[in-house]
Amino acid sequence: MTNSTTDILSDSFLNEARISRRKLIPLWIKIFASIFIVFGLLTPIALIAGIIMHNFALSLYGLEANTPYSIIGALIIFLFMFKGIVAYGLLKREDWAIKFGIIDAVLGIIICITIMIYPAFSNNQFMFRLELVGLIPYLIKLLKIKDEWQFALNN
Repeated sequence: MTNSTTDILSDSFLNEARISRRKLIPLWIKIFASIFIVFGLLTPIALIAGIIMHNFALSLYGLEANTPYSIIGALIIFLFMFKGIVAYGLLKREDWAIKFGIIDAVLGIIICITIMIYPAFSNNQFMFRLELVGLIPYLIKLLKIKDEWQFALNN
């Protein structure tokens, strides 16, 4: 005699109970992600412009360079490309997007704090980096949705 039982937590029920990754990302992150995708796509143009033009100003997180072919300029180009890749991953709901987003946010916060603190010690000037107003909530939101992201539906 076989005993037929119904599993209350069937796969279809679990799929219906899981949230969509699309719903995990707030609108403000989607807007900034769209902007950084554009910046990421513009990095090859910036590299070409750096060859053609003598002065090509770049700036991010308080880092400034006049050419993409200096150490700081290359770092800025890398950061914009990385931010573009992370933004693409978030908008396309890739598995790796939250991990890379957290790395992006932490790296940005470290750079901003370094750029704020260094001048305070070298020439007694302190300038608050406004980027932190966006980076800190971005990091907090990504940390909050990190676990849900792994189990959320990718639709």
